[in-house]
Amino acid sequence: MATPGWRELFGGGHGGRAVALAAGVTLHAVNIFIASTIMPSVVAEIGGLAYYAWNATLFIVGSIIGSALASDLLARRGVRGAYGMATIAFAAGSLLAALAPSMPVLLAARGLQGLGGGLLFALSYALIRLVLPQGLWPRAIALVSGTWGVAALSGPFVGGVFAEIGQWRLAFWAVLAATAAFALLCARVLPPHAPAPAVGPAKRFPSRRLALLAGAALAISGASVIPSLAVNAAGIALAVLLLFAMVRLERAATVRLLPSDALRPATPLGAVYLTMALITVGTNAIVFVPLLLQVLHGRSPLEAGYLTVLQALGWTLGSLLSAGSGSARARRAMVLGPAAMALGLALLAWRMPIPSGGDPLTVAALGLLLGVVGLGVGVAWPHLLTRAMTVAAESERSLASSSISTVQLVTSAFASAMAGVVANLGGITDPGGPAGAANAALWLFGVFAAGPLVAAAAAALLVLPALRSEGTGSSRGRPARAPD
Repeated sequence: MATPGWRELFGGGHGGRAVALAAGVTLHAVNIFIASTIMPSVVAEIGGLAYYAWNATLFIVGSIIGSALASDLLARRGVRGAYGMATIAFAAGSLLAALAPSMPVLLAARGLQGLGGGLLFALSYALIRLVLPQGLWPRAIALVSGTWGVAALSGPFVGGVFAEIGQWRLAFWAVLAATAAFALLCARVLPPHAPAPAVGPAKRFPSRRLALLAGAALAISGASVIPSLAVNAAGIALAVLLLFAMVRLERAATVRLLPSDALRPATPLGAVYLTMALITVGTNAIVFVPLLLQVLHGRSPLEAGYLTVLQALGWTLGSLLSAGSGSARARRAMVLGPAAMALGLALLAWRMPIPSGGDPLTVAALGLLLGVVGLGVGVAWPHLLTRAMTVAAESERSLASSSISTVQLVTSAFASAMAGVVANLGGITDPGGPAGAANAALWLFGVFAAGPLVAAAAAALLVLPALRSEGTGSSRGRPARAPD
């Protein structure tokens, strides 16, 4: 049977729901790019330069907690109730940020924004399987994933405009207005009584595991901004210990943050989660790209920012092109996508360290390689997410879909910290300058190419054999064939 196309996604009463799910992720993503653009202006007005990096750190921590809570909130409050609570938290954080008189208040606002944004991020993936037919899942996932490209283009522009006129608070007011419009859209198009997983008697809230997860993210994100190898290593070690403790509690828990097979790479679901985590590692090499483009290739901050956006645009393009693939092409995409990422990063490790003197062809080639890295993610991502939602045990499918964002955020926190460690070791701060940046670029892209390379191997050795032998059924029950 032919794979449903974009017309089917936006027709038959599905279009409004698909747009609402994509809009939730767009709010989360646009806010990230806006905040990073206006933060120098924020610090110039209200101070708090020493806590500059914690704006991103607390937003990530809030997002991790929100995404971890999404499945339980959805089961207890239903579709509209869960989206409503997420939207209220995000709007409250945006309002507090717009009014913040000092950095501590802004930090609290960013944490609250992250909580709401993490909920929206996770709920968007979780609701795909609840409000859309299964045949439309790959298209819907591609649409939701593709919104990062839109955010990457619009976020820096919106934030830049308000920063340029000295009105950074208006950026948060604009986010608040967009949140209100989003709430009206959800109230109009989301079903009030969509089926959600049944919830039994009240169970103990997983506060210890969430605290350990948040602590790990804080340790590694906080340590990564300090230019000291010893501090970075200590932060990573502490985060690993906290995550190890969280995993031990998770395996013995009755109320789970992750599906039961998520931490077992030998299972179909565990193999998919491992592949997605390793792909996410590869995307975080982009952290230092704007700086490298300015120091080594003479680009202005605006030019460097928009060249960096090419990775997000490649991700969007890859998702849109790959979403309609049939079963055979989808299986190949899960291997070829991360392989393309590894190739792009390896070529960046070769070419980025060589100063171009502003040569437009060289700069264009670097932009193309960044696009290839993003394209590799986009080609594989919709099929991996679809697989995660179909191979999980029936009773855990909602949890599997909502926990994807948790895995992605936690992996990003670790990978970003590792990028700081590798760049520091490479000499980006000592000796610094073009020589230090060149050596750091070589090591950064070279090391991070290993993530997607191992992801390609994991997909080939673990995911594909499971697909051939078991189809796309439950990882615990009888396999049942489902379309890609």
